Amino acid sequence: MIELDDTDRALLRAMALDSTQSAGALGQKLGLSQPATWRRQKRLRDAGAIARQRLDLDVAALGFGVTVFLGISLAAKGRVSLADFERAVAAIPEVQTVQHVLGLYDYRLRVVARDLSDFERILRRRVMTLPGIGAVDANVLLSEERLPGPL
Repeated sequence: MIELDDTDRALLRAMALDSTQSAGALGQKLGLSQPATWRRQKRLRDAGAIARQRLDLDVAALGFGVTVFLGISLAAKGRVSLADFERAVAAIPEVQTVQHVLGLYDYRLRVVARDLSDFERILRRRVMTLPGIGAVDANVLLSEERLPGPL
C-alpha cells in the first residue's frame, strides 16, 4: 500500500474528475509546478495507485437507453464451470462489467441494451445460454449518481 499525503489525494480526486488534464493544468489547481505534478503522477502510476486511464462513454447518448444489473447463480459451482462461464460472458459485447461475488449470487453483471426488447433478446439468446447458468435475477437501473470515492 502506498503512503498518500493530502496533495496526492487532491491530485487523485482531480484526475478522477477529468483524467485528460495536463500535469501543468493539474499543478495550477494544486499549487504545484508541472514537473512536480508529473513526478507525483509517475510515482502514483508506478506504485499501482493509478491502474489505468480510460474513456467513460455516455451509453445513453450512444443509443443504449436501458441498463440492467443481473444477479447470476450458477447451477454447478466447480472450477471448470467458473472459468467456462467467465470466458463466455466476456464475449458478450453488451456486458459492461462482470463481478464475481459472495452472497446470494455467484456473479453480478452490468448489461446495456437499446431498449427492453433488445435486453430481452440479449437475455434469451446470450445470457441464458451461458455455460453453467442457473438462476438469473434482473434489476433495471432507474438513475445513477457517480460519487467521488473515498479520497
